[in-house]
Amino acid sequence: MLADNLSFAQEPRGGIVRVADSKNFTVSTTIAAALLTIRPGGMREMHWHPNADEWQYWIKGKGTMTIFNTGPNAVTMDFNPGDIGYVKQNLGHYIKNTGNTDLQVLEVFRAPQFMDVSLSDWITHTPPELVAQHLNVSVETIAKFPRDKPEIVPA
Repeated sequence: MLADNLSFAQEPRGGIVRVADSKNFTVSTTIAAALLTIRPGGMREMHWHPNADEWQYWIKGKGTMTIFNTGPNAVTMDFNPGDIGYVKQNLGHYIKNTGNTDLQVLEVFRAPQFMDVSLSDWITHTPPELVAQHLNVSVETIAKFPRDKPEIVPA
């Protein structure tokens, strides 16, 4: 019954994100979840969650997760089936499938809705001249960023 109500951002070559929260599973008023399936070589785009910490259960496959904290602090760790991951609210992070089979990760949030801000979405909704100056890249480079907020990007 629940599976029919799961929403997903997209199903590109790189994988899929399925979300269950108060929008599509109305009894879920205090918890949201996302099931990531990332194809070999694919990556969950750099993003952050503005409304909750992220708890993860790594179901199958293997991958790495990099988390960025304030300052020049970043940590990359390897994960395998049965591992637990945790990302504090608002910390940027991405997940990469480093294996040769699909990677599945269950993300759980103590919040009524799944919310994320992806790096490409943020960049494409900020004035290009401001981003170009801040990141020291050309406006033409910024124009190449995807405008459709890809959740999973292929290898």
